[in-house]
Amino acid sequence: MPPGSAKSTYASVIFPVWWFTQHPRSSIITASHSASLAKHFSRRVRSLILEKKNHLGFGVTRDERSVDKWTTTAGGEYLAIGVRGAIAGRRADLVIIDDPIASQADAESPRQRNHVWEWFKSDLTTRLKPGGRIVLIMTRWHPDDLGGQLLAHAKSEWRVVRLPALAEPDDPLGRAVGAPLWPEWEDYNALIRKRQMMGERAWAALFQQTPLPAAGQLFSVDRIPVVQPPEPGASEVAVRAWDLAATETTGQNDPDWTVGVKLLRSSDGRYVVLDVVRIRGTPHQVEELVVNSAHKDGTKVIVAIPEDPGQAGKSQMAYLTRQLAGFHVISARETGSKATRAMPLASQVEAGNVSVARGAWNPALIDEMRDFPYGHKDDQVDALVRAFTTLADRPRATGPLAISIFNR
Repeated sequence: MPPGSAKSTYASVIFPVWWFTQHPRSSIITASHSASLAKHFSRRVRSLILEKKNHLGFGVTRDERSVDKWTTTAGGEYLAIGVRGAIAGRRADLVIIDDPIASQADAESPRQRNHVWEWFKSDLTTRLKPGGRIVLIMTRWHPDDLGGQLLAHAKSEWRVVRLPALAEPDDPLGRAVGAPLWPEWEDYNALIRKRQMMGERAWAALFQQTPLPAAGQLFSVDRIPVVQPPEPGASEVAVRAWDLAATETTGQNDPDWTVGVKLLRSSDGRYVVLDVVRIRGTPHQVEELVVNSAHKDGTKVIVAIPEDPGQAGKSQMAYLTRQLAGFHVISARETGSKATRAMPLASQVEAGNVSVARGAWNPALIDEMRDFPYGHKDDQVDALVRAFTTLADRPRATGPLAISIFNR
């Protein structure tokens, strides 16, 4: 639900009291982005129970003075914690997570998002009793926030109730399209003014609950046609460029891919993505894929491999070069931000000079390009940009190509 929709009042104050009427001897853990906010909810729940104890049939144990931990006279237990707060030794029949992310800055930080995700998986869910329930109530900030992670990894286990500020088709409340969620609180005109002030990206995330990558997506993917693979021509040049995963996949929840993108530049200066291969594997498997792909592509296709700084990068490059004897190998170090390096390719996409050969790998590549540079992964884009840069730096030639190994 959007900000200011009373979702915390319903989910974190009234709902726990109702839960205790149905499950008097159960345990509740309420978590929020900070311990102080969780204690605020705890204080309101306890006050509501004390206010309505004659109607509820139970109250709060007299000797319970702690704000974050108390029990009811019916045997219920309540604990309030902040995200990543100490929780060892406690168990819960019901977990309520209310606003696990504090701010836009935290939502934009991969490190902060990962902290929340790891806390949820490793700490919180292990505290849940068999048959226990979890309620997550939040305003969406980012495609990869806690709600986004759960939808990506365990969507079938969750029931999603999404109530946008302005109704969309098939609204769960039966509103007409464009109708405000709570007009007595904020009517249509007020919401439109807020939308104009904050911009489409923030509006879509916070008020419509459909977070998008950052505004101004770099690649206009709707201008990339999918075509039949072209027949090879004498005046065309192609490259297979690689983006190598920095680490092995062992023990990682969502490791990077090693990606090889094959790109062709035709005689008229247009570019066609011919093929994408990728793997999550050991260094040996990665090296095997690079070498096997080169043999499959043939010696006329340039092989572009990044050289990471440091001795390890030089050693890896030297090893691959030996394995690729007889092939045209280019080693290049990268400078500048990823977005800056991708801009020349984005310009060619905008001009309609980039197409994609039809293949099963198309959706994954296009989705990654659409989300770049704010998407969850950018390995394919990095390899594609390297391929484009390699071809763009080469003069157009009609005769045999003389390729050498060099450091840019």
